[in-house]
Amino acid sequence: MSTPYAGFTEDANIVVRELTRFLEQSRSRAYPAIHQKPLGDIVDALKLEDLLSQGGLAGETLEHFLKTYLINTTRLHHPGYLAHQVTAPHPTGALGSLIDGFSNNPGTIYEMGPAATAIEIFMTNWMLKRIGWTPAPYDSAQSAAQEHGGGVLTHGGSLANLTALLAARSHMVPDFWKKGNPGNLVLLVPEQSHYSLKRSAAILGYGEDNCLALPADKEGRVDAERLPEIHDQLSAEGKKVVTLVANACGTAAGLYDPLEEIARFCRDKGIWLHVDAAHGGGALLCEELRPLTRGIHLADSVIWDAHKMLRTPAVCAAVLVRDHRTLDRAFMQDASYLIHEKDQPGYDLLHRHVECTKAALGLRFFMAFAAMGEKAMADYILDRVRLAQDAARLIAEDAALELAVMPETNIVCFRLPGDDELQLTLRKRLLERGDYYISSTMYKGKRWLRLVFMTPETTLEDVRNMLETIKALRAELP
Repeated sequence: MSTPYAGFTEDANIVVRELTRFLEQSRSRAYPAIHQKPLGDIVDALKLEDLLSQGGLAGETLEHFLKTYLINTTRLHHPGYLAHQVTAPHPTGALGSLIDGFSNNPGTIYEMGPAATAIEIFMTNWMLKRIGWTPAPYDSAQSAAQEHGGGVLTHGGSLANLTALLAARSHMVPDFWKKGNPGNLVLLVPEQSHYSLKRSAAILGYGEDNCLALPADKEGRVDAERLPEIHDQLSAEGKKVVTLVANACGTAAGLYDPLEEIARFCRDKGIWLHVDAAHGGGALLCEELRPLTRGIHLADSVIWDAHKMLRTPAVCAAVLVRDHRTLDRAFMQDASYLIHEKDQPGYDLLHRHVECTKAALGLRFFMAFAAMGEKAMADYILDRVRLAQDAARLIAEDAALELAVMPETNIVCFRLPGDDELQLTLRKRLLERGDYYISSTMYKGKRWLRLVFMTPETTLEDVRNMLETIKALRAELP
């Protein structure tokens, strides 16, 4: 009698074989980096209606389905992938996602996933130490009596930012959870902040209008010298600054705010400092780049995405706090079927995150890292930043191109002479070709073409060819 698991080994071999072929084809440029068919065409090609109603996704049917799926998948391992801050994951990290998907142990309460929780605590402790904070003891019974950091992994940086800002709100305004917003609370965020911060402000009850942009220098970094002036003005208006957010680094151009100067101001005024290091936290691994994060240990909370510069399959983001109690108190609710007196050989993480059930995110994170080792990971990060800087110099030397700013990380912004619409048209034409996939952003009040160097196989020669292609596309336009 057949079982639902009959043929699993054969099907798993099909999946691994096709994924290996997908990786090889991507790295060798055998297929374009991006190829976007109309949604309806993909639904039809995948035979979704038939499979959903009849079943049978196994054997040759599975093989055909997967080949079709991968043909219509954007190839992050392609050297021409230069678009977004999502990594080309290490294959071993992807195996972590497979193991997690099959074992299905949610990283919420210890008894539901002891190994998953152990790895998550281990990896968040590793990040705490990299920031310069005290890691948590492995014996949870000792935790309450000790001063140490804390952390939890969440499904993405937006959720991580929301969680960190909630911890700040619970610490700074303890009555908010039950009594609501007193009406005079504001958040201060960088001019070049991630959109999730304004979204979080609205979700948390501050209101978007009370999420205020900080003064910036000419390149968009927070101007720390003007912070006392802004604070005095807000105080005179009866406003209370609950949280100040700093970037390490910003999303648009990848620049780091002066964290140490900002931290001194926040300490002096009693303001919670949150650092969004979702993308740029990887600088903490590299001796050459670490000075960009000077002062990060003075923050109250930090987020750091493993699925950006740490070769980890999406999504995996860390919420990290200097004092574990601030995160432990963030959610003031009870769930008697989960939270009660019991023998506890590990940690329950339910009270640290928005989700009830969440994936064993630490497994994919650890496996990607363990496959490479810390030195190789640091070398990868530094190599991608150096390539970005080489690309920036190439652009700066080309009279037909304009460089936005010399990069501090692996993000480069440039444009061709012309208006914002031209930049978007050029990007559209480039994506239609498919051999290069780039993004765009607003910076300094203008639209720029944007390169993010994530794929290990991308070289400076790829950049040269891409720039020549864009200039040729420009020549074809009126």
